[in-house]
Amino acid sequence: MAKHEELPIPVYASLDPVYGNGSQLEEASLRFDRIKAKFVQLFGRDPEVFARSPGRVNLIGEHIDYEGYSVLPMAIQQDTIVAIKRNTGEKVIRIGNLNDGKYPLCIYPAVPDQEVDLKNLKWGHYFICGYKGFYEYAKSKGVDTGDLVGLDILVDGTVPTGSGLSSSAAFVCSSTIAIMAAFGVNFPKKELAQLTCECERHIGTQSGGMDQAISVMAKIGFAELIDFNPIRATDVQLPDGGSFVIAHSLAESQKAVTAATNYNNRVVECRLASIVLGIKLGMKPEEAVSKVTTLSDVEGLCVTFAGSRGSTDPVLAVKELLKEEPYTAEDIEEITNQSLESIFSNSPTSLDVLKAAKHYKLHQRAAHVYSESRRVHAFKDTVSSNLSDEDKLKKLGDLMNDSHYSCSVLYECSCPELEELVKICRDHCALGARLTGAGWGGCAVALVKESTVPQFILNLKEHFYQSRIDRGVINKNDLGLYVFASKPSSGAAIFKF
Repeated sequence: MAKHEELPIPVYASLDPVYGNGSQLEEASLRFDRIKAKFVQLFGRDPEVFARSPGRVNLIGEHIDYEGYSVLPMAIQQDTIVAIKRNTGEKVIRIGNLNDGKYPLCIYPAVPDQEVDLKNLKWGHYFICGYKGFYEYAKSKGVDTGDLVGLDILVDGTVPTGSGLSSSAAFVCSSTIAIMAAFGVNFPKKELAQLTCECERHIGTQSGGMDQAISVMAKIGFAELIDFNPIRATDVQLPDGGSFVIAHSLAESQKAVTAATNYNNRVVECRLASIVLGIKLGMKPEEAVSKVTTLSDVEGLCVTFAGSRGSTDPVLAVKELLKEEPYTAEDIEEITNQSLESIFSNSPTSLDVLKAAKHYKLHQRAAHVYSESRRVHAFKDTVSSNLSDEDKLKKLGDLMNDSHYSCSVLYECSCPELEELVKICRDHCALGARLTGAGWGGCAVALVKESTVPQFILNLKEHFYQSRIDRGVINKNDLGLYVFASKPSSGAAIFKF
């Protein structure tokens, strides 16, 4: 029997396998009817296929996927749906949105090798990421896609944008899968997870792959331990008696817009930290620059160093070999014998980081990555341990709290609103609370006892959201969009009705 990640995206003739039954299924049926009606209104014909991909909440393992380390997310119910039909009459790509007041129609040429204009970001660019990626991958696999044709697309997303719940990955994944389905092909989930990760890099974000992997490979009822190189998913059954509440800080995280100073900056700092550690631990500078790309590449050297001091913790090497004070470009160039521009000459997005950066905090970034990677496995080990469910929940909460401290203090990817929200969660009986996603805004995730969820949400409304409602930041009727409990939901799917 094929492993879960080796299976293709499931194709369904009804909504039940994804949306279950009862009110959730009724809402989904009405939503698909609205999407179909809008598609007909815009393009004058029915869509031939639908694809959906969910958002996700990362329970633990922040900013370590791009360093090659395992992460532990779960899919959420909120998703992006893409309806599509090929158009042989016009060689253009027309991308409409159910919410056309906020997301106006975008039109692009049906040219797979077109450049994505990063200086003029439009919402439709995310679809073009999937379009480009599909054609690149199909060509590499020898798939005959025939003559170029136009595409008519309608998108509807319920993952809040800028929330840290992977709205962009849900959009790129559903777009890529919709195009794939429109051309009558299907690829294994692990290949799609890798493909869609590379797709999103067309928008200028050096994504690590977690968001796409969980969106594609999630299973109902399970969080997933996602490993990389190669990509694989291991089911994680969460203990009974606990529930995860997701709460939006209302500070929007614009990952693509702020990449040079935030997200991509951290990717560059981690690469530099790994190179400097490699050199300090005996590698020749030119060897370190050419062979070392992530902190996982030098973890073995760090562990060996720690072993000589009676430890197995790579953070020991970080503490002894990387100074806590920020490094200047000149400091690093003196160690590497190369200019930073030459080290990153093949990465335009990294060169943008160098232009914006004043200094580099190598010690703090490496300490976060190594300690966070250990917390992920401690989380997984706790879940599968012989502890009582109550003791498991307490330990998981402690790990989440430790993770937030590391993200906030060492990785500096929090913000005042997130700090306020996390504190309120803990003050009102959360077992643990932390920022989730890239940070710099977006959501917090709190682990609470299932029996206390309604009261916990009321407490968040009173102590965090009410003042924002009073100031008109959000409408009180929309509160359910910003704070909700979530169980692990299903992954990507194709619908043909």
